[in-house]
Amino acid sequence: MVTALAEARTRWKGAGVETPAPIAGVRRTRHVFDRFGDTALRVITAGAAIGVLVIIGGIIWKVFQGARLAIDKFGISFVWDSTWNPVTEVFGAREFIIGTLVTSFGALLLAAPLSIAIGLFLSELAPQSVRGVIGSLIQMLAAVPSVVIGLWGIFVLGPFMRVHIEPFLGHNFGWIPIFSGSAQQAGILQAIVVLMIMMIPITSSVCRELFETVPRDVKEASLGLGTTRWETVKGVTIPFVRGGIVAAVTLGLGRALGEAIAVTQVIGNSLRPFPLSFFGQGNTLASQLASSYQSAPTNIELSSLVYLGLILLVITFVSNFVAQRIVHRFEAQLSGAK
Repeated sequence: MVTALAEARTRWKGAGVETPAPIAGVRRTRHVFDRFGDTALRVITAGAAIGVLVIIGGIIWKVFQGARLAIDKFGISFVWDSTWNPVTEVFGAREFIIGTLVTSFGALLLAAPLSIAIGLFLSELAPQSVRGVIGSLIQMLAAVPSVVIGLWGIFVLGPFMRVHIEPFLGHNFGWIPIFSGSAQQAGILQAIVVLMIMMIPITSSVCRELFETVPRDVKEASLGLGTTRWETVKGVTIPFVRGGIVAAVTLGLGRALGEAIAVTQVIGNSLRPFPLSFFGQGNTLASQLASSYQSAPTNIELSSLVYLGLILLVITFVSNFVAQRIVHRFEAQLSGAK
């Protein structure tokens, strides 16, 4: 470097340009330990990623070990067997699987459009003074403990639905099997509504953030072409972030699939075959596991309960995998369109 500076100074002097005094030496500003931070960052981040995989693998292994006794005794038939009889020590998970899928996806059908509508309202239509207030209240709803929502479901939601909602549905839509039967204070419909309430805060918050990432010039260009606001939302905003919307809805679905306390408080915890009517009482994988694990008298029942947890883990992983494939497909279509 000193030689290069000297040569440059010689050329400048020949051209008649004044140059500063020669530099006797250049102090080294980088040492052998200067790249320690880069190495440490790489090691820490890689260790964190590997640590997550190790934790997930440890959870799966521990749950599998806890369910090993039931797996050896009942095998895969445990999944479609409907009997749950602690007296005869015969156990099956079919009714709990049905209850989990019905309540979770029923809540999904209600929560997804409401969450998307809330996100659109807060990002596109609401005045600036209103956005902060409503957005904060919705986020505060996510911080309410599950047991508190369950108590609200027992003392407020259950009586209201038994007196007003279920009689109305039965009177007007009783010819549909899911709305037939007598009104009850605890049941499947109450569990669906509770799960919907628990899904909305996180799903709507993510949807709002997604809608705000849509470039403003793209929306303004659409409006400038003469489209209405609804046509812009339908044709520009939602297609631009539809992959993210699927991810947000899946995140809320994961909350619904694993919810135990609130569902246990409002679903009725019935061990009878899962009813066709939403007015009946039932059970889910998570609620049965939460309500019976501490009081399980035998090892085989305890192992069967852990087997329920293993099935719930598989359902959660499958739903997330399917959602990721959908997201990747949407992203590929969007990239192709660009």
